[in-house]
Amino acid sequence: MTIIESGTAAPAFSLESHLDTTVSLSDFAGQKNVLLVFYPLDYTPT
Repeated sequence: MTIIESGTAAPAFSLESHLDTTVSLSDFAGQKNVLLVFYPLDYTPT
């Protein structure tokens, strides 16, 4: 597993939202702070 240091720039990506729209990280560039969190699965020990 690769450990990513705090402050490292995230790669460009797009995901489908719960509102059936596509959201890209670049949509927030220079506008808002974005926090990326790894969330493995519900009901699993983390």
